[in-house]
Amino acid sequence: MIHKTRLYTPGPTPLLPAAQFAMAAADMHHRTPEFRALLLKVLAQLKVFVGTQNEVLVLASSGTGAMESAVTNLTSPGDKVLILSAGKFGERWEGIAKTYGCQGDVVRAPYGETFDLDEVRATLKPEHKALYMQATDTSTTARHDVEGVAKLLKEAGGETLLVVDGITGLGTTHFDVDGWGVDVLIGGSQKAVMIPPGMAYLSVSERAWAAMEKAKTARFYFDLRRERKNQVKGESAFTLPVALVAGLGGALDYIAAQGGGDLEKGREALIDNAEVNAAATRAGLVALGFTLFAAKSPAAAATAVSVPAGMNSGDVIKGLKARFGIVAANGQGEMMGRIFRVAHLGFFDYLDTVALLGAMEHIAKDMLGLPVRYGEAVAAGQQVYAEASSQLSALSSQLLAAKS
Repeated sequence: MIHKTRLYTPGPTPLLPAAQFAMAAADMHHRTPEFRALLLKVLAQLKVFVGTQNEVLVLASSGTGAMESAVTNLTSPGDKVLILSAGKFGERWEGIAKTYGCQGDVVRAPYGETFDLDEVRATLKPEHKALYMQATDTSTTARHDVEGVAKLLKEAGGETLLVVDGITGLGTTHFDVDGWGVDVLIGGSQKAVMIPPGMAYLSVSERAWAAMEKAKTARFYFDLRRERKNQVKGESAFTLPVALVAGLGGALDYIAAQGGGDLEKGREALIDNAEVNAAATRAGLVALGFTLFAAKSPAAAATAVSVPAGMNSGDVIKGLKARFGIVAANGQGEMMGRIFRVAHLGFFDYLDTVALLGAMEHIAKDMLGLPVRYGEAVAAGQQVYAEASSQLSALSSQLLAAKS
């Protein structure tokens, strides 16, 4: 049997061919009219993809660089901030804030769960300069209530900025950035936009720009004010990864094509695709007898699955790779060996989900000894897909009838 490698990790994710072609053709200098035109086009597209009228910047870094910039540009040493932490990436907010001298109050939830909004409300203080959270913590695949937290901040009536790590949330979750009042929303290139790692992007509100003028934390490479001054002209303060910018443009063009040339509709289609594939995957795995790790608040970006007691999730990952060429992700931190994670964001389609579920039937039967009937996981996933397709078809018919 031959093996075709299939990447099911929640970042890096499978590369979009159109983006690969664009990157291969990106033989240009970054201080030329050609690149300036490309960058301005991509920045305009990103505003639509994020769904905001706020300015969007790109940075030559992983998403963590943008997270760091959201601390250094908005705070001063000694400032109080509020951090919502329920996984490795919430803990990353804690580490960054501590590194730059912030006093971090933390609302915690166990791995795989989400936050009690009443506890967030009780902990929030007027002196908190910013609230930092994830839309989805990729380490647990739990989705958090950004809208609910945003409402709490509005009700409080203070000046606390809302900063959201949407690195796996963008392209998998519906956001109303401006309506909710998200001040900074962060994305990463290796996620739903289907290009390699190495570039981050973030939207920045006017409130956040104003806060930067008062912030005293030292910053140089990640000085967002300097980047804003340059990127509004199609320039950058430092060298951007030209090929990644070109690839991002190709990816956003592809997403727009999924919406008939409308990038906003294409973004919605991309999110709906992730939601359906995630729901189908969950249904199939439950049908096999697996336990979902973040069952109460599951993300569309990825699904985490617990393995039976006495089993190491690393063995499942090795089995998937050895038998089927499927590359999945282990748990992180305290969840290493206890869960495995499979992704749905970006360039995944329904048939990728069918392939995964078919492979998992063999893994469940042969490695874990579960009482599997071949086809039951696939059938459960197919049922979810069929119901979702029927609903989307009915909705499209209603929209066409309304237009006519």
